Amino acid sequence: MNHTKGGLVIFTANSHPSSRELSKRIAERLGVELGKVQVYQEANRETRVQIQESVRGKDVFVIQTVSKDVNTTIMEMLIMVYACRTSCARSITGVLPYFPYSKQCKMRKRGSIVSKLIASMMCKAGLTHLITMDLHQKEIQGFFNIPVDNLRASPFLLQYIQEEIPDYRNAVIVAKSPSSAKRAQSFAERLRLGIAVIHGEAQDAESDQVDGRHSPPTVKTTGAIHPSMEIPLLIPKEKPPITVVGDVGGRIAIIVDDIIDDVDSFVAAAETLKERGAYKIYVMATHGILSSDAPRLIEESAIDEVVVTNTMPHELQKLQCPKIKTVDISMILSEAIRRIHNGESMSYLFRNIGVDD
Repeated sequence: MNHTKGGLVIFTANSHPSSRELSKRIAERLGVELGKVQVYQEANRETRVQIQESVRGKDVFVIQTVSKDVNTTIMEMLIMVYACRTSCARSITGVLPYFPYSKQCKMRKRGSIVSKLIASMMCKAGLTHLITMDLHQKEIQGFFNIPVDNLRASPFLLQYIQEEIPDYRNAVIVAKSPSSAKRAQSFAERLRLGIAVIHGEAQDAESDQVDGRHSPPTVKTTGAIHPSMEIPLLIPKEKPPITVVGDVGGRIAIIVDDIIDDVDSFVAAAETLKERGAYKIYVMATHGILSSDAPRLIEESAIDEVVVTNTMPHELQKLQCPKIKTVDISMILSEAIRRIHNGESMSYLFRNIGVDD
């Protein structure tokens, strides 16, 4: 059954078959067929997009899930959006459940803010609206000069906890670092559970000199400033030994985060929780990137189950590690597409969501 007005076209921009599953689920929920388009790589690795139906005067939604070849994924998206623009589409909405390069959203020494570059490229290509989910930093929305709807996967993960984790009332929500404490607090308050925070782990590269103000050389240059002026040096950080703030003894530990990519920190957190007496350990996140040998490390670790959503394809990782479970979020994406196309309010999808969620 078609749940939308006429003039809606949904394209999937992925050239890889395993990445099209989410697009098919969304189209089925909306009762429409996926638009006819060819996306493929030339012999010289150039991306070619050929739209095979008219989009003139229509609302086009381009769904793109990020594959392992993230740079090709971005080019597929940009070329398809530009093709729709030059074909006189009325509006072009990008649906990127996981926004690529979202971790590179802060200045590090002499680096660059790549998220801002990606946002500018998408707007320049012709995007008029963006639907995404659980941005790594909510401030990324400010990089765009178009409307951005940053949906949340937490209702689906909370539902999974309540329905699939036996005796979840005996659980404690764990933040594997102080930086993820707000997310853990949000989960704990909604489930009426306690919270624990792991502090003192090895410093992540992401939190190392993120604001770019470390760029001046550390050697003294007396000629650059007045001899009577001495700029005090900031004392370097030194983290204490690993400690767990909160009681996890005899409890189920549920570690929550937004992205699972390099799992070393999750494995280390699970070992620490086991040592403190937790008898079962779950890891829950929105985006399961699970790069390199993450499935093997999870399988050999103290983690009992890893729960992620299908914002990214990870069927291969699930075959390698049966501990990985998937939660389907196509329902909220299809509803967002329906509301935008029909001109309805999006506030229903953000009910009970606070600033810190």
